Amino acid sequence: MATYIVLLGPPGVGKGTQAEILAEQTGLAHVSTGELFRENIKNKTELGVLAESFIHKGELVPDNLTIAMVKERLSCPDCGEGAILDGFPRTPVQAEAANAMLADLGAQLNAVPYIIVPEEVIIRRLSGRWTCREHGHIFHTLFNPPVKEGICDHDGSELYQRDDDKLETVKHRIQVYIDRTSPLVEYYRTNGLLTEIRGDQEIEQVTQELLDAIKS
Repeated sequence: MATYIVLLGPPGVGKGTQAEILAEQTGLAHVSTGELFRENIKNKTELGVLAESFIHKGELVPDNLTIAMVKERLSCPDCGEGAILDGFPRTPVQAEAANAMLADLGAQLNAVPYIIVPEEVIIRRLSGRWTCREHGHIFHTLFNPPVKEGICDHDGSELYQRDDDKLETVKHRIQVYIDRTSPLVEYYRTNGLLTEIRGDQEIEQVTQELLDAIKS
């Protein structure tokens, strides 16, 4: 039977990194709404143009756009054995839509690990983040600086700071998360699917606790 996991946590807790590691170790597809949005924005699709206006202001993309995009992604062959959902759902409305999508696939949600990190740590992580223009490689002023300032180590393209990684936007993103996404935590807690994971530990320890949560 296919396995579907929702990985929860505010921006900057390391969901993307952990989702990639979990995908490699479990064989499940990594479905990242952030990556899907960036791909659509880069290709200037209709969805990308609409999504970009919200993302650059630090706002959540409206439910109907996000739901349609994820539904299409889950129909891809690599999701046949299941998927790790990273960045979706973000609201109870999206959670109900996710349940409906999985029901259509003859599946259900198996676990919801929730990565938690103090707010001041999130701000420090995100406001120092830089992204390469060509392939989206991530660097950080403090934790993962490039060898040459402003240049990607991997492909030599320019590094830039996304609008949603600038300090004021980061603070706004956290507030948006608290206002709109925190109810989702209670939604899954009530349904008995939520497991809290401390994200301010070593990456390997976080990964192990996530794997334990999935297995249980």
